[in-house]
Amino acid sequence: MLAAFTFNTAENLPVGLLELISGSLRVPVPAVGLLVTGYGVTVALASLPLAHVTRSVPRRHVLTGLLTALVLASVVAALATSYWPLLVARLLTALAQALFWAVMGPVAVGLFAPAVRGRVVGALSVAGSLALVLGVPAGTWLGRQSDWQVPVAVPAALGLVSLVTIAVLLPSSRPEEEPAAYGTSPDVRRFGTVLAAGTLSATGAFAGYTYIVKFLGDVSGFSPSAVSVLLVIFGVACLAGVSITGVLLDRFPQSALPTAVVTQAVGMLGLYAAGTRPVAAVMFLALMGGALGPVFMVTQNAMLHCAPGRTDVALAANSGAYNAGIAAGAALGALVLPLSDARGVFLAGGLLTVGACAVLLGGRLLPGRPMHRSGPRFSVDDLP
Repeated sequence: MLAAFTFNTAENLPVGLLELISGSLRVPVPAVGLLVTGYGVTVALASLPLAHVTRSVPRRHVLTGLLTALVLASVVAALATSYWPLLVARLLTALAQALFWAVMGPVAVGLFAPAVRGRVVGALSVAGSLALVLGVPAGTWLGRQSDWQVPVAVPAALGLVSLVTIAVLLPSSRPEEEPAAYGTSPDVRRFGTVLAAGTLSATGAFAGYTYIVKFLGDVSGFSPSAVSVLLVIFGVACLAGVSITGVLLDRFPQSALPTAVVTQAVGMLGLYAAGTRPVAAVMFLALMGGALGPVFMVTQNAMLHCAPGRTDVALAANSGAYNAGIAAGAALGALVLPLSDARGVFLAGGLLTVGACAVLLGGRLLPGRPMHRSGPRFSVDDLP
């Protein structure tokens, strides 16, 4: 959980430090924005290849290596006096995070009984969500009180704690022999359905979320100070959604993803239709926030069940696809915004989320293709 919190905080810290980094390194703000965009694209492209390359390495060794990379990259980033060393450090952290999300899930849930694995995934997701609610705001405040290098260095200390803990305490075994190395109910069709629905949902969500500040100011008429408060409300709603879903995930594994995606669609289309009214805007904003975190969490949990091969490879595919959706959503919003006001961005994002609902409905109407096995025989080649 601490490692998940640290990686997500490190990923999103530049969002709150854009102007400080820009002024200190004498580079334009859009160039600093590339520190976030490039990070997401790297995760999207590297997740699956890295999972394939390291598929036979014991997970304890992989995790200690990834956390070592996080610590070193954070130190390099904090010591950077120009833009390019900072960018290189960010890309190294992104490569580590790309594999971390693929490996972490099977390792963590494999330590617990199958009946409570959904709660374990929920706990890890709560830690990741806390990065947006607590980690990034705290880092932004710390950077304003000192220099941007100070909060950028903090992940090095937190990552070191996780590194030592995992290196000392985590059991070491062959990856294919771990309890959660393979899906409990392998199903190629469900795997494809979840992957497609999650990617569409991410694209829709971030088409709107990327421009949420502009929407709340221009469409809903909130002042800048009020928008800051509303972003906190959005983050709290995201954390609450993840927490509640995590508790119920083991009891309702099949309905969790449709519920989250439908809630996101209602929130986004509600903002488009009624976002000019402040009270309605707050209500639908909270709905969208309450669904945003659970969507990724639930797709990750589904991969632990329906993976047609190794779960780490399935989780890497899911993480890569989701991050590709984030990048595509931000690009789509940038294309739509000049053609309409900020409401049009949320309409486009809401319709894409409705498309994700249609994919899930189609997956339920079609018969599945379960894969029966009598032992851990699958490899990455089993993936479609």
